[in-house]
Amino acid sequence: MTAEEDSPFRRQEGTSLRSNQNRSLILLYILPALLLMTSFIYYPLVQNFIYSFYRWSAFSSSKVFIAFDNYKRLFLDPVFYIAVKNNVLYALVSVLCQCGIGLIIAAALEEKFLRRYQGFFRTVYFIPAVISMTVIGLLWQLIYNPNIGIVNAMLDLLKLGRFAHEWLGDSNTAIYAIILVSQWQYTGYIMLLYLVAMQKIPAELYESARIDGAGPTRCFFSITIPQIKEMIVVCTVITIIGSFKLFDEIYVMTAGGPGRSTEVLATAMYRSGFRNDEMGYAAAFAVVLFLITFIFTLIQLKVSRTSEE
Repeated sequence: MTAEEDSPFRRQEGTSLRSNQNRSLILLYILPALLLMTSFIYYPLVQNFIYSFYRWSAFSSSKVFIAFDNYKRLFLDPVFYIAVKNNVLYALVSVLCQCGIGLIIAAALEEKFLRRYQGFFRTVYFIPAVISMTVIGLLWQLIYNPNIGIVNAMLDLLKLGRFAHEWLGDSNTAIYAIILVSQWQYTGYIMLLYLVAMQKIPAELYESARIDGAGPTRCFFSITIPQIKEMIVVCTVITIIGSFKLFDEIYVMTAGGPGRSTEVLATAMYRSGFRNDEMGYAAAFAVVLFLITFIFTLIQLKVSRTSEE
């Protein structure tokens, strides 16, 4: 090999060529996924935004440009505010119950006297999260049934029959009955996320605290919560996003009734588009829903990036 062939310039040229080949290979690998995401996510998002400025029907090829009329109608529609109120109520209760109770259960399962049974309890609490929402909705319809449901039967058994109620048939109680179902279903999932975070906390921190005389409550507030604060924020954001994407529970159990009292943004969008055939108006609902979830997704990404740093 000559000195010219082994020169630093030739070695640098070979390294640069290999680097360019690696970049081309990487781009080739990600191209199919990028094409799929563009075709089925980004392009439909842009199209939906454009369609929200038109009045059109799914059964007609003609579209009438009406500018911001769909949005004006949306913000004047009382159903829109009922839907937003229900989504916000669902989010508040879910944060308190799923994130709050889930945190308490996770902390309890990390205690020594329960740790040996942790696998059993994790399975019991997590099972509802993997059951189909359709199955859960039909199950709880039977549970809430005023004639054969177990809720009213238990009230009668406890001599509290005066509190028996048509839980899903009353516009004042229907949304709370549905919210309760979701807490039962998803608290175990959030609990599992907390457990994963707690198991990464060094045991030496708890041992030092106990030597100093700290009890379980002091350890919980002084060690556990500060050590998993990023997970708490992430779980909170996940829960809020899920609350605004809510659809299955409402559609299966009440379809937005009675009297549209349980309507949420997703069901109102579905009703406008597929029941009333007002696709442009439904697209406006979809844009608002997308913006809300997009904002919370950005918050989640920011929190995740901060925790990594």
